Amino acid sequence: MDSNFKSYDHVASAGRIKEYLTGAQGNYEEVDELPDRDKLTFTNGFYANCSAIFVDIRGSSQLPKHYKRPRLARIYRAYLSELVAIFNASTLTREINIAGDAAWAVVNTPSKPNIDTVFEMGYRANSMVQLMNYYMQKADYGLPIKIGVGMSYGRALMIKAGHNGSGINDVVYMGDVVNEAAKLANHGNSQWGVPPLVASKDFHYNLNEKNQGFFKYDSARGCYTTNVVSTAMEDWYKTNCT
Repeated sequence: MDSNFKSYDHVASAGRIKEYLTGAQGNYEEVDELPDRDKLTFTNGFYANCSAIFVDIRGSSQLPKHYKRPRLARIYRAYLSELVAIFNASTLTREINIAGDAAWAVVNTPSKPNIDTVFEMGYRANSMVQLMNYYMQKADYGLPIKIGVGMSYGRALMIKAGHNGSGINDVVYMGDVVNEAAKLANHGNSQWGVPPLVASKDFHYNLNEKNQGFFKYDSARGCYTTNVVSTAMEDWYKTNCT
């Protein structure tokens, strides 16, 4: 959200806080899928099942020790550019966000096959990083990057939040689904033997049988992990990068 200066009025602020906390509750609908954001106002909201995918660089705090800022900026721009491209390639994607070295998306998944589409985003991201590390090596970037990918499924409340009348607002997804995806991403590639792709139990349960078979259950964390890559991207990689 970009800022646009407006003086702060504490009296008006008190009135707004009181209205939000004690005024009319608003209209919160149970829906089959997440609607377009233009249907949101400051007094309504929508409950729906959806999926979230969260991708984070492992050990990102070490990158500034290895790369000066111009090179570090190149890495982040390439990485975030292609994650956004992967998320944006599905008409099911409702929201894409960048937070530091992480990118995440909320995806409409009203039916089971839709959840397989989110898994495809995950393994495409895995393949993309393999390709990126190849080009980094060719350009004498000494330290490759590793990612963790978290995927979850659950209910969320979609609301519009911000300063009413200022033009500064955003869509907020309330519920465990995004937080769970972030925590799962943090587990991916966190130590030796932990694959990069991590799925929640509910996400794994709703995948088709073939995709379920790619995962192993992590009993210590209560989640499922895998190191699947995109077949098409892997074939291209083998032809052009080896």
